[in-house]
This record gives sequence, C-alpha cells and structure tokens, in this order.
Amino acid sequence: MNSRTGLSYAAGTLYGLAAACIWAAFIVVSRLGVQTSLTPWDVAAIRFSVAGILLLPYLLKRGIVADRLSWIGVVAVIAGCGAPMVLLVNAGLLFAPAAHGGALFPGVMPLMVAVLAAIVLREPLPVLKRAGLALITMGAAVIVWSRGGASAPGQWIGDGLFLLAGLAWAGYTVAMRRALLGGLHAAAIAAVGSLVLYVPIYAALSGVRVFSAPWPDIALQAIVQGVLTAIVALLFYGRVVGLLGATGGAAFVALTPALTALLAIPVLGEWPDAADWAAIIVISAGVYVVAGGPVRRRTA
Repeated sequence: MNSRTGLSYAAGTLYGLAAACIWAAFIVVSRLGVQTSLTPWDVAAIRFSVAGILLLPYLLKRGIVADRLSWIGVVAVIAGCGAPMVLLVNAGLLFAPAAHGGALFPGVMPLMVAVLAAIVLREPLPVLKRAGLALITMGAAVIVWSRGGASAPGQWIGDGLFLLAGLAWAGYTVAMRRALLGGLHAAAIAAVGSLVLYVPIYAALSGVRVFSAPWPDIALQAIVQGVLTAIVALLFYGRVVGLLGATGGAAFVALTPALTALLAIPVLGEWPDAADWAAIIVISAGVYVVAGGPVRRRTA
C-alpha cells in the first residue's frame, strides 16, 4: 500500500467510524422512541422536518441534478436515505429488538451494495473482499439467531423490514457513487424530498399529536435524527464512498451492530451475550478486509 492509498484509507476509516457511531445512536434512539411516547411515524416526521428545513437552502442553491442522477437515481436517493428507509427501520423496531436492527439493516447491506455495485458500476469484487463480505454476513446472522431467530412471534416481520431497508440503502449508495454526488448533496435531496412528500401526509393523518409527547423526547429525536443522522452521518458517508468506493464505504456501516450493542446496554438494558460478542469480532474483521485495510501477505 503506497502512502497516498494509505492516507485515503486512514481518512476513509475516520469518516466511516464517525458515521457508524451516529448510526448506532440512530438505531438505539429510534428503539427508545417507539418504546416510550412516540410512534415510528412521529420519529420519521421529526427527522425530516428538521433536516428538510435545515438543508432546503443548500438544495435550492445546488439543485436536484437530475441530469447526473437521472430521475431513477433521484428516487433511489430519496427512498434509500429518506423517509421510506427510515419508516422501514422504525416499523421493524416494533417487531424485533435493536440488536436485529443493528445486524440486518447495516450488517447485510454491504453485501447488497457489493452486488449492485458489481452490476451497475462494474466495481471489482476480488476474492479477499468476497471473504470479508462472507464474514460480515455470517456475523450478522449469528446476532439474529442468538437473539431468538425467527422463532419469536412477529419477529420475522421486523427482520424482513430491516432487509428491505438495507436494499433501499444499497440503491442509494450506488446511485450516489455513479453520479459522483457529495454526501451533503445527497442528504439534502433525500431530506427535502421527504419533507415535501412525507410530512404533509403525516400531518394530514396525525395532526399535532406528536406535540403531546414530552418535549425532551422530541428534542432528543430532533438532534439525533434530524441533525446527526440525516445530515452529519450522510456527509461522512459520502466522503467514505468517495475515498473507498461503494463497496468499501458500505462496509463501515456493518460496524453499527457492535456499536449498537454497546449503546443498547445503558440505554435499553439489552445486554449482548457471548455469541453476540463473537459475531461483533467477526463483523469487524470483515469490515477491515472489505474496506481495503492492509493485509500482510507471505512472500516467497
């Protein structure tokens, strides 16, 4: 690995770790919100009201750039990091624990991104990266099955929703990479599109019910969802994808299960077991390989 490649990997790693920390908070805070005073629809409305208003001036300045994205790409960006993806994750948390959300949504998604990127972007998928993706997928599966698998009533519904959310995110990642779109620009398209398309429907159906929730609950969701997750994390993610490619950047999302498990201990009281910790180690190793970390090879 030359110095320039090493610097790119180091910078991408820092951006990826920062984004993964925010996504872990997103999973845990979403779970906390739907367990207390808010519904999944309330959480999504708070997120995109805040992010959409904050990013509207930026989008008005930069535009939708449909000539670069194509309208299919615009739809993919809005669906993948906008209201549809968030609603799928939040609804899944009604049926399955946070550990499943942290495993199936970001855990399996790198594999979906790798397949789409290989087909659409012709990104190479060498044997070493395939091995890393296999480790990530195996670790995610262990987390799910160690927490009861599909045996718990209704849990399979949540798991299926998490997988659909991962597929939507994969489409967004590939569309952003193909159009060479910056992370903040993609976040603006998704947030403003969701503000326009989702929030009016939510307001018509729910009215002002969300304001009956305690203000600290609303403020927590506004900060974590509307600012950190919908803006800052996507800005970091765009940098990672630009530095390490679609497959390498998406691999860092798979670190979210480890961080989700750690955050869920003090916030939700959900303790990882031995199998979870083993899976976390396996996933972390897979992320290192897929993201392009230095691997020592034996020489003749």
